Amino acid sequence: MAYFDSASSVPLHPVARQALLAALDEGWADPARLHREGRRARMLLDAARETAAEAAGCRPDELVFTSSGTRAVYDGMAGALAGRRRAGRHLLVSAVEHSCVLQSAAAHAADGGTVEEVGVDRTGRVDAGRYAGALRADTALACLQSANHEVGTEQPVAEVAEACRDAGVPLLVDAAQSLAWGPVDGGWSLLTASAHKWGGPPGVGLLAVRKGVRFAPRGPADERESGRAPGFPNIPAVLAAAASLRAVRQEAEGEAARLRALVDRIRARVPELVPDVEVVGDPVRRLPHLVTFSCLYVDGEALLHGLDRRGFSVSSGSSCTASTLVPSHVLRAMGVLSEGNVRVSLPAGTAAEDVERFLAVLPETVGEVRGRLGAPLPEEEVAGAAGGGAEAERAPAERAEPAEGAAPEAAGAEGPGAEEPALTVDALGRRCPVPVIELAKVIGEVPDGALVAVLADDEAARLDIPAWCAMRDQEYAGERPAERGAVYLVRRRA
Repeated sequence: MAYFDSASSVPLHPVARQALLAALDEGWADPARLHREGRRARMLLDAARETAAEAAGCRPDELVFTSSGTRAVYDGMAGALAGRRRAGRHLLVSAVEHSCVLQSAAAHAADGGTVEEVGVDRTGRVDAGRYAGALRADTALACLQSANHEVGTEQPVAEVAEACRDAGVPLLVDAAQSLAWGPVDGGWSLLTASAHKWGGPPGVGLLAVRKGVRFAPRGPADERESGRAPGFPNIPAVLAAAASLRAVRQEAEGEAARLRALVDRIRARVPELVPDVEVVGDPVRRLPHLVTFSCLYVDGEALLHGLDRRGFSVSSGSSCTASTLVPSHVLRAMGVLSEGNVRVSLPAGTAAEDVERFLAVLPETVGEVRGRLGAPLPEEEVAGAAGGGAEAERAPAERAEPAEGAAPEAAGAEGPGAEEPALTVDALGRRCPVPVIELAKVIGEVPDGALVAVLADDEAARLDIPAWCAMRDQEYAGERPAERGAVYLVRRRA
């Protein structure tokens, strides 16, 4: 089985395993005690802190260990917001932050604060100038990930950090995906990371808070970890996390170059091998090991199961949203196709032969999923468009009156005399990509310039129908409300 999901978690690094086993015998005592066993445990904890701080680019007394990367984000955001409450309650985040950042932002808003999201371009990258322009006099905290966890795009952290410094606003950087590859550039104020992303044991996070940053830990505190992570530390896990971070960083430069070449191979070959694929994310400013693409007319879950049966473990978008029916907030913010989404993230040591095997089985796997869903072949779409017209045969229910559940004047007409659709597709209760497939089947039946209305209640349709229009050179004419779901309008362009 080829494991291509290192962006979710990495197997335990051999160095981490060795350190963990050794520390189980040496680091079991309470490091706050003055007896011999306690002093030994304290020495191990201090050594781990120095190693992790060197990798993060901060002082050892600025870094604490938490119970997870998510916990580090929660505590870091809450402490910084509380520490700067007098400055204001405005929180600034990018639209593509990890879900734990957005969940913390939602909690802040529920507590009476204000939250502003800065959008991204189609590559998933924030414009540094736009981000700087969103800083306000009452901004208490700004958050920007170092690199995106779903599409790999690197963010302009250094430029944003400079703007935040000029505005007197601390910047929290989520470095979970990038810290294994190198330190985060720029004058960040707070930094978080997660050990299982680089081959450390799960249950260890890092939180670094620069000296001078106003920080007020929330909740009960004790004397451990500067009062920022109370409770007895898991010294064996912490030591293993630090040791594996140092090990992967020593290998990072050479492995990054090798994996980048393999990812470049995937980025170039997938669109050649599989029709109707959109490779997303910045092609240059990106993590070396990660590539994401979306396949038109494909159910992502079915595609992942098909690849799993063929010996490849991949994921779809974010590991935090893959089990829901809601489209990825990252892909939505980028405005790209979400259906049939596959994230390939290669672990260190991935063999070129495994990548070639993946490229060999992908076309057949996609074809099988499309076949089960009844997706039109490219030549069928062309034929339909060329011979289109109101006379083409379709099921009567798909060309008759506005579908049940549509609002009055279901084409989205804004008043009497507004343009009516030539054809309405009822896709209520059907998950994407079915609404898009049905749209593709009928678009050739209407005259050039006529409207097709698609009635759908799957949230993904809001993203995938406009994306289909862009891929097929059709005009997306907007969205109108309906009693159930929404009506999406597409104007045919021959």
